[in-house]
Parts: sequence; structure tokens; C-alpha cells
Amino acid sequence: MAAASSFAQGLLSLRAVAAACLSLLLGACAQTGERTGGSMDKLGNSVASFDPRQIGKADIDRVADLHRREVFASVRVLADKLYRRNPREWKKGGHASVEAALDRLLDPRTGWRPADAGGKRGTDAILLALSADFAGDRVAVFIGGMGGMLNAAFEEKTEFYLPDELDPQKIHNSARNLEIAAWKLANARDAGGNLLLASNEPAQAGQPANLSFEREFGKMIGNLDLLAALLADKGHRTIARVAQSVATAVFLPVPSLR
Repeated sequence: MAAASSFAQGLLSLRAVAAACLSLLLGACAQTGERTGGSMDKLGNSVASFDPRQIGKADIDRVADLHRREVFASVRVLADKLYRRNPREWKKGGHASVEAALDRLLDPRTGWRPADAGGKRGTDAILLALSADFAGDRVAVFIGGMGGMLNAAFEEKTEFYLPDELDPQKIHNSARNLEIAAWKLANARDAGGNLLLASNEPAQAGQPANLSFEREFGKMIGNLDLLAALLADKGHRTIARVAQSVATAVFLPVPSLR
């Protein structure tokens, strides 16, 4: 009888442990579901949904996912703002509207290679878009070059898992290149002294300056610098930093896989 009683108590203990483990697992799944979106019930309460892809991700992968989404969201914002400030550019492509031009420019199937870039990619395309004698769609080539450079910095991936590895130096270099690109955008002019692409609006007639472009670039640079620092710390790596004036700086290398 004593042995049977001991066995029963042991069985109850095992059940208690199993129940506790199950509770912890369900709690983790619910939290993961909330992070990946989940759904809402009729009362507006969040209903968790478990995304099995999260199993293959480390914390740094989720951080990289978030930073990439934020950076490329800013790319879209800048493309939209540039087209609206420079309507002659989207009309060069024969598009019916800004929205149609954006759909074409940001279509992932184009691989950040707008037709007017003539095969140039990354920072080479940025320089082409801001050259005085360029006659093509400057916005498409500028954004295409910027998007291609950033895509190379993220190893041409849209999501990250345990086997993936990002290079903090490439992320850092892309942030410095955005600083240079922003300066060139704000200062590149034709022979007559006119801006090649209108962006920030200076203060005039009692109205404050519109620095929304500068702020959007700042968000992107901040995201990239933070991610580079986290990646370097995780991998115990040192980022090489080059001191140069943004006005005379040259673009830093962000090599592509292809």
C-alpha cells in the first residue's frame, strides 16, 4: 500500500510538472503570436497565433528583421516624397500617377535596377542620378541605387534566421553612405544653380523650414548604426571608422553578393 501511495504521489508530481511546462510553452507561443501580428476577436481582443518560423530565429535575427523593415519603410517614404516634390521625374517614365511610378520602382522583381540606371547599381546609381547631364528619371535611379546598396548591406535577404550572418561593417558603411547621399541630394545643382532634385524646403515668408527629408534620412542612419553596434557586440568585432568630411567624402564599399 505504501509503495502504491508513493507511486501515485510521484505520478501526480509528474503531471504537475507537465502542466507547468505546457503552461510555459503556451505562454511563449502566445507572446510570439502577438509579436507576429495575431488576429482580433469580435470584441477587439488580441487572439494569439503562433508563427513556426520564429523557432528558427535568435533574438538578433528578430532585431535585424525589425531594423530592415524600418529602413526600407523609410526608402518608400523618401521615394514618395521625392516624386511629389519633383513630378517631372515620374512623368519621364510615362506613368499615369505617382502611385504607378512607385509600384514600378519598388517592385521587388526589378531587383533595385531601374531602367534609366543603365546597369549601374548601388552608390554608382546614386552618383548617376545626381549628375548634371543625366536626362532620365532621377528619383527612380537615386532610390534604386539607395535601395540596392541597402539590400547588399542586408545580404540581399528580407528575413533572417539562425544560419544567417550580417556584416556590421557593411551595415555601418551603408549608414555613412546615406549621410553622403543626403548631402549630395540637398546640394547637387545644374549649371544654372538650380537643384537637380527638390527635397528639404528652406524657411521662407514666415514659414518654418520643412526638413522632413533630413529627418527620414536620420531615422534610417540611426537604425543602421544601432544594428551595426549590436552585430559587432554580438560577434566581438570592431568596426573600422573613417573620418571624412561629408562634403568631400567618397562612398564606402558595400559589396553585393552578385
